[in-house]
Amino acid sequence: MTGGVTIGQAAAFVGVTVRTVRHYHRHGLVEEPRRDASGYRRYGSAELLRLVQVRTLAAAGVPLAEVGPLLDADAEEFAASLADVGRRLTERIAELSARRDTLHRLAEGDRALLPERACAVLDRMPGLGFGPDYVAAQREALVLARAMVPEGFDGFLARLEHCLDDPEYVELTKRGLEAETWEPDDPRIEELATAMADHYLAHPALLASPASLRAWRRASAQYRMINEHGGDRAPVSARLTALTEARLRAAGVALPRS
Repeated sequence: MTGGVTIGQAAAFVGVTVRTVRHYHRHGLVEEPRRDASGYRRYGSAELLRLVQVRTLAAAGVPLAEVGPLLDADAEEFAASLADVGRRLTERIAELSARRDTLHRLAEGDRALLPERACAVLDRMPGLGFGPDYVAAQREALVLARAMVPEGFDGFLARLEHCLDDPEYVELTKRGLEAETWEPDDPRIEELATAMADHYLAHPALLASPASLRAWRRASAQYRMINEHGGDRAPVSARLTALTEARLRAAGVALPRS
């Protein structure tokens, strides 16, 4: 071959890097030209045209594995293949848009992981006198419940909504939070557990619906993990929960086994 340009010049003319040209060679998309008498490979117009074609298809989103067959296809096959690539790109755009929306929601905190209804419940809690630690614990429990037991999430959320509508329950819960300052063997813990169990039994709407309870019983391992989440940070609350549940089970409430 006489004339022609070096690989560096070919890459510059086509608008890619030398590394990209070599990458195309490795994939068999562009044949390497023969070396001249000086030992250099010289790229002629045919190789440059092929490089342009490959670069254009790759930039349009055609996977490299499909570029070669596409360039060798007839006009009908070429059009059909491009339509298929276009469809896949549209799907990819939708997926990327969804990811972008998720990133935007992350900037808003809870709304990236929880539905608006759950966020509304969390937003109510400070106004009822609950501190940031309690709200954070409830947020974490909701996130875990939605991810691990989705079929029981709505019931879990509905129960929480009912509880926040009940002033006596709210006060009992606040007493439970105050109990974290008590000694682990303080007799008031058992008294409070009895009061909470009695309140549940007197107001069955505060308990999960039968359908929700069934969902949670089928997911007893997940229930245990969610129920015990944060127990190391609040050991008295964990004991209070265990005592309350034991009293409810003794009264015939079919709670999941933790």
